[in-house]
Amino acid sequence: MKLTGKIKVNSEVQEGTSKAGKDWKKLTFVIANNEGYENREQIFAFDIFGAEKVDKFLQYNKVDYNVDVSFNIESKEFKGKYYTNLSAWSVFKAEDVKEIPEMKGTTEALDNSLPF
Repeated sequence: MKLTGKIKVNSEVQEGTSKAGKDWKKLTFVIANNEGYENREQIFAFDIFGAEKVDKFLQYNKVDYNVDVSFNIESKEFKGKYYTNLSAWSVFKAEDVKEIPEMKGTTEALDNSLPF
């Protein structure tokens, strides 16, 4: 899948060592776009896993950059609960991004535009 949006948050890099003794790095970043209902802002949190991918992401991507994110959606079950992860595998500068102005209006204007 692919989404376009503006980077809002880059978390701190998490690092550790696996049980097998291999070092790992992980980064979570958040993008936002105005493609939701009534052009309301939607946010999406993506994970990047792997030292090389994390380092490359940090080198080329900063908060407020518009990016295209290609990702996989993964869900896992743990003790009867389900967890969904958006795993980014490609992040590039977005081309031809249209800036959408902030929504301004009253709740009356929103209520009149509801489809039901």
